[in-house]
Amino acid sequence: MTDTSKLITKTDELERALSLLCEFNVIAIDTEFIRESTYYPQLCLIQLAAGDHCFAVDPLSKTIELSALFQMLANKDILKVFHAGRQDIEIFVHLTGSIPYPIFDTQIAAMVIGLGDQAGYDKLVQHYLDIELDKSSRFTDWSARPLSKRQLEYALDDVIHLATIYPIIHDELYHSNRLDWLDDDISALTQMSVYKPNPDDAWKRLKIRSHKPDFLNRLKFLASWREQRAIAKNTPKNRIIRDETLIDTAGTNPKNAAKFQSIRGFPGGSTGKLVPEILKTLEEADKSPRESWPKIKTDHRRDKAPAATLELLRVLLKHITETENIAPKLLASAGDLEALARDDNADIKLLKGWRRDLFGNIALQLKSGEIALTLRNNKLELIYPEEEDQ
Repeated sequence: MTDTSKLITKTDELERALSLLCEFNVIAIDTEFIRESTYYPQLCLIQLAAGDHCFAVDPLSKTIELSALFQMLANKDILKVFHAGRQDIEIFVHLTGSIPYPIFDTQIAAMVIGLGDQAGYDKLVQHYLDIELDKSSRFTDWSARPLSKRQLEYALDDVIHLATIYPIIHDELYHSNRLDWLDDDISALTQMSVYKPNPDDAWKRLKIRSHKPDFLNRLKFLASWREQRAIAKNTPKNRIIRDETLIDTAGTNPKNAAKFQSIRGFPGGSTGKLVPEILKTLEEADKSPRESWPKIKTDHRRDKAPAATLELLRVLLKHITETENIAPKLLASAGDLEALARDDNADIKLLKGWRRDLFGNIALQLKSGEIALTLRNNKLELIYPEEEDQ
């Protein structure tokens, strides 16, 4: 990289840097942030690279305004390249209300070319550039100022190499006719619901055992209340009340302050400041129409997938992903395999598009007995009945 690499702390410096970067149609982007004490991540540094230029932008500087950067993120003629970009994108959505577009994620691309389910950036750099990164600054306090030279070098490495790797990995995908395999997962990163989830759906992310409708309804109201409170105060959800305590509260269903004393881990017990809000929330839950109560379909709990079928599908998945050099997670989730084991017409991505061509159709043939799995010379192979007849 040239001597244009530096820390930008002023608006005019940012505008000059972007005038250089925007001459290119691909810009590599990364961020450094902290979120231990907030609901939303606190942006501490933005790294940008294109061509021979790279810059670190200090959003905490009192002499910088980021509107020019936000305009670049919205420029449809410039591809924004991230690695594992979901949290980076979340930051920009929170700041601007919009999702950067168009985007490319090299971690998703790495899954398509068989580098693993969640290949780290350092693995990508090692694979393509044979460079071992210094990750000693990974857990640094990015909000502290001034930033050291070592911190800046670490941060800039995350985009310098990304800008170099992108055309290589793009060409590899193009020549293997796999570029469109990324479409669904890249598209998923551009859905606003990913970054602004509905508080009424917060209960679905909790690990629960009871599926009684009245319990689920109370949990739905409590989880929504906690989510909205965390957003309003910009504080982590578990700092308000922990998951297990929230679940226990929904199960206990206290009707007065004294009952909170028996809920393990409830902040402040019966005299806790959250007691009035939770009692009100539980009262609202009780008054809600029964037809609006959440339900968990029994087939997901009781109709277990046939064990032998599921095991065969797992073996088939391993065989195909190794043969095609693709990460198993990209092709099929555990839930997809279970759904397919139960139902040949399951509404899953595994039975759509390129995934169906690569795996779904073969899996259906295996289920119906049209093909079989066998070992030959310690290697797994697919065999067809007509092969056996010859």
